[in-house]
Amino acid sequence: MESAVSHLIEPRTLKGFRDFLPEVMLVRERLMETARRVFRSYGFSPIDTPALEYAEILTGKGGEESDKQLFRFKDGGERDIALRFDLTVPLARFAAQHSSALGMPFKRYHIAPVWRGENTQRGRYREFIQCDFDTIGTESNSADIETLLVIHDLLIGLGFERFTIRVNNRLILNGVLSFLGLTDKTVGVLRAIDKLPKIGEDGVLAEMVDKVGTTIDQAKQVLLTVGPQTDLDSLESRFAGNESVLMGVSRLRQLFSAAATAGIPSDRIELDVSIARGLDYYTGTIYETFLTDLPGIGSICSGGRYDNLAGLFTKERLPGVGASLGLDRLLAAMEELKLLGTEATPAPVLMTQFDESRLGDYLRVARALRAAGIGTEVFPDAKKLGKQLQYADRKGFRIALIAGSDEFAKGVWQIKSLAKGTTVTVSEGELVNSITEILSAS
Repeated sequence: MESAVSHLIEPRTLKGFRDFLPEVMLVRERLMETARRVFRSYGFSPIDTPALEYAEILTGKGGEESDKQLFRFKDGGERDIALRFDLTVPLARFAAQHSSALGMPFKRYHIAPVWRGENTQRGRYREFIQCDFDTIGTESNSADIETLLVIHDLLIGLGFERFTIRVNNRLILNGVLSFLGLTDKTVGVLRAIDKLPKIGEDGVLAEMVDKVGTTIDQAKQVLLTVGPQTDLDSLESRFAGNESVLMGVSRLRQLFSAAATAGIPSDRIELDVSIARGLDYYTGTIYETFLTDLPGIGSICSGGRYDNLAGLFTKERLPGVGASLGLDRLLAAMEELKLLGTEATPAPVLMTQFDESRLGDYLRVARALRAAGIGTEVFPDAKKLGKQLQYADRKGFRIALIAGSDEFAKGVWQIKSLAKGTTVTVSEGELVNSITEILSAS
């Protein structure tokens, strides 16, 4: 016996990975269901792609940092493969491979896990779910504007009222860097700017000078341009002859105007020229979404326009725009804000067993309730009623149904509201309506 015990494997999870208990998984699934509903309401269709891709599909698409974070290895056939680090690069491959069958423009959503071998931190894991939506095959600014609307409606659908969608346009940043003679250092400068919230202006200034190779004056000019005092009017005035900046300003003006006309509150959209989005493939409008009550958790829904990504896979031009909801980061935020429920069951009703000889009746009535759309779990044993009610409380059931020999003789059931502690007795024919009223009221 001791020998067998000594060989027990310690149950543990890998660093950066996590298990999800029912009370968290139920919320997680509810968030995904909400995301699907919002995406579908805008006409986005579901797709799926393999978790594994040839490494050449993924490398060089998200930048040097993303390449370092790849889970990459050789398979049994000595093929160089890797786990996807996001859902956008596989989408570019998918669109190039199936464009003739899809038709353009093509609107898709994809909810699936991705993997990044990065350092773990609050709300960030090495395996996490992304909820992506994208429009492929159009350069129209209306697709960029619709992306903003979807992000807004998604956050509202998830139950958040206090949030800000910060927007910028890579055309503005590219034009500014061209004006300052930094075109050859674009990637390094944008990555430095993207670190502003983490390392501050002094840290970004030092990185641009010491690592990227800008002059101190160039770095200061960049920081001045991306500062909070910058607005569209000042950009238009300062870079009046810069076609790229003016195009970016024009597209953002239309975005703000159309969003206001569509009824999006102005305090939920904000220009932030410092947003660069570190991934190399963004070319136009970019988005980051922050919760007002927990900004430190970082952006929970980000994305942007990428017009050249599919060019690596096809000569056909397939511009795109989209965004991704960071589901697990949002869950971490909800845990901190104490917005997660305590329910550990998807069914609101527990059918207790009081009389073992009436098991068939318990199962029959439970099936009738499920047929009426009321989730019902039947307790498996005819234990003491107190123990069954303890189970119901621990799991978060809202109603317990009780019937023994006396109730069966009279054709009635006791409905116990677990939250209020009250009990009513109704006939079997009244069960569905009575339970529905109690659930609606609570």
